[in-house]
Amino acid sequence: MWKERSLGLLAPFLGLLGFVLLWSLVSATNPQLPGPVSTWASAVELFKDPFYQNGPNDQGIGWNILNSLARVGIGFGMAALIGIPVGFIIGRVKFFNDMLAPIISLLRPVSPLAWLPIGLLVFQKAEPAAIWVIFISSIWPMIINTAVGVSRIPQDYLNVARVLNLSSWKMFTKILLPATLPYVMTGVRLAIGVAWLVIVAAEMLTGGVGLGFWVWDEWNNLNVEHIIIAIFVVGLIGLLLEQFLLLLASRLRTE
Repeated sequence: MWKERSLGLLAPFLGLLGFVLLWSLVSATNPQLPGPVSTWASAVELFKDPFYQNGPNDQGIGWNILNSLARVGIGFGMAALIGIPVGFIIGRVKFFNDMLAPIISLLRPVSPLAWLPIGLLVFQKAEPAAIWVIFISSIWPMIINTAVGVSRIPQDYLNVARVLNLSSWKMFTKILLPATLPYVMTGVRLAIGVAWLVIVAAEMLTGGVGLGFWVWDEWNNLNVEHIIIAIFVVGLIGLLLEQFLLLLASRLRTE
């Protein structure tokens, strides 16, 4: 047991160490790329005061993170409120499945940023346009995974519900929801990953306060260290969001 735990800790440590050594080697051969030491020193300085404000275009990284999370939360929340119920309907009613399947197949492969001009045209503002891109990008995994989960419920479960004369609400809460919950949570995890990927690119194009705009602004200032820091921040937040959803899914399964 002790040996297994030691190996479990050693493997990721060696992976991170190898990554840092490779980064150091590449930065040594390319002076324009900051190394780990200088990037770490810049990160310490940057996070000393993450919530400073020196005007609308000069704010701390904390404000940029919070604004990006807020946009993702709104767009993702709207997608969940619509996508999960639509997935249940598609999985339960063949007519709606046949009706919506061509539309989903046509729109799902579209690049998320291709939706940005439509959002700007309709909403006439950058903020709702960015939220629109999050919404339209993250809704498909939730619709598809929920529909698949509903369609795979054993028919015997539904037959028992009919024999017991369960109401629609009890059938949903006692049979449909517990049986499809793993599929729903898989769709939610995929959707939040897509949403967090898209927001950075969308903010680069729409501007405002956010991680994407901050990265683009730092690039214009040729501050590569801050760009590297932003990459790690985006990755770390995405990892934390996924781990939170995994924890939530495990808690829901045990209840």
